[in-house]
Amino acid sequence: MAIGVRKQTSDASGDARLSYARPLLRGVMLFFLLAFLLLWLKSYDERALMLAVIVPVIIYIGVQGIPRLFPADRLLLSLTNFLCALGVLVLYRLSPERGLQQAVNFGVGVAAMLICTVAVRYIRGWKGIVLLLVPASIGLLALPLLYGTEVYGAKNWVTIAGFGFQPSELVKLSLIVILSWLLSRRKVALSILVTGVCLGLLMLQKDLGTALLYYGVALLAIWAATDSGLLLALGCVGAGGAGVLGYRMFAHVKRRVAVWLNPWSDRQGSGYQIVQGLIAIANGGLFGTGLGLGNPGVIPASYNDYIFAVICHEFGVLFGIVVLLFFLALIMRGISIARQSDSVFHSLLALCCTALIGLQTFVIVGGNIKLIPLTGVTLPFISYGGTSLVSSMCLIGFLQGVAARNTAQLAEAEKRARFEEERP
Repeated sequence: MAIGVRKQTSDASGDARLSYARPLLRGVMLFFLLAFLLLWLKSYDERALMLAVIVPVIIYIGVQGIPRLFPADRLLLSLTNFLCALGVLVLYRLSPERGLQQAVNFGVGVAAMLICTVAVRYIRGWKGIVLLLVPASIGLLALPLLYGTEVYGAKNWVTIAGFGFQPSELVKLSLIVILSWLLSRRKVALSILVTGVCLGLLMLQKDLGTALLYYGVALLAIWAATDSGLLLALGCVGAGGAGVLGYRMFAHVKRRVAVWLNPWSDRQGSGYQIVQGLIAIANGGLFGTGLGLGNPGVIPASYNDYIFAVICHEFGVLFGIVVLLFFLALIMRGISIARQSDSVFHSLLALCCTALIGLQTFVIVGGNIKLIPLTGVTLPFISYGGTSLVSSMCLIGFLQGVAARNTAQLAEAEKRARFEEERP
């Protein structure tokens, strides 16, 4: 196995993380208190005043309350809560209604995170769950083909009883569990088959952005579990072939690539979104126009696809880099959690969660700054959308479950060691 496990040897690292987490928590709470107060002074909207209290309280409960229930990583919680609260703040700035809804989504996401944490922490046998998740995942991905709504060229939304959601966001979670369990049992061929079926259904929906995420996470997980350079090389070749095939098959992909190469050729038409996003980032400069003082509404899809451009516009490029550093710290912490697990399944689970967050962040930020063609994925924790936010919080729940399990195993190992030392 390429996935290695490493046990913690002392409480020093935990104490160090706690010493960093406490001032980080205070700083995060103060930041959002002042930011919402600033928006209240600008509009005298009592909803902003309400969020000035509610958001810091949710952050405090999330960081300080959860660890009282079971072992949890406070640093990971602080990073996640900052990103979620930033989404609420920016969305409230764009649209108070969306901001309030995202605050509700934030609360639901915290509850979902707790459920996933408990599941990973205490469930011992995953075989039966995985056997149920495989057909359920395929069925969910097939729903948009039968009852879906097309958005930006991809038929990936389903509306049931007035509630709209993306099944692919839910399947991200189940696919991670399926891959981690199959690969921990050395069932490589079966994991490739399940991933291939999911990718085929996404191709039929023309949802190439999500397909890219699925493919990237699966490839990394297979490589980590097998340490096979051949499989990695074949996967990279397959990714290139799939990209060429998607470009030739779908007209909206050709348009996106053409616009990415030269958005200025049709700046009032197909290139309008990219051009406005780049202009917004440039106008923000290093320090931004100021919260509430910019004009981010001119960017199409500013509340989801281009929310990073909005952040750079009003808070500045330097703050945008800080946001990316928060994501980087989250990814590094996730990798550390994966390495500390003594279970191959839990190690792969933490690795897949971390890889998905990192890859999704790269894809959407890269699209915003014109590094790569824009795809229809959301910025984790920040972009508007209940399904997206809750699924991202579930990923953190998986990571927290593995971290809690690591802590419990470390405590048990130290207890056994003390017992052995005290034996006559």
